[in-house]
Amino acid sequence: MKQHRYRIRVEHLSDAAGAPSQHAAPLQFETGNHDDILAIVARIRQRGDLSDEHAAAFAVGLKLFGEVMLENKDHPLFSDFRPHFAQFMKQLKKGPAA
Repeated sequence: MKQHRYRIRVEHLSDAAGAPSQHAAPLQFETGNHDDILAIVARIRQRGDLSDEHAAAFAVGLKLFGEVMLENKDHPLFSDFRPHFAQFMKQLKKGPAA
């Protein structure tokens, strides 16, 4: 399957109390996705039901998770959740709640 390629970087800035991070290096990896994640982020932001930061976090997390589940569709870890995820995606694609 042809995929868009991404480099994901997660850098720990501070702990919950606001203290600077003690992590030596950010987490960084490359991955693929059948969708243009940046276009998905823009569409989720346009919905207007989440802040821009929450929309970006939600869209990126959802697309990364969904791609792993799609590529491992026979893995028992996802068997119970897959139908619920499909229903959630249908609801999401309908647009923001009225």
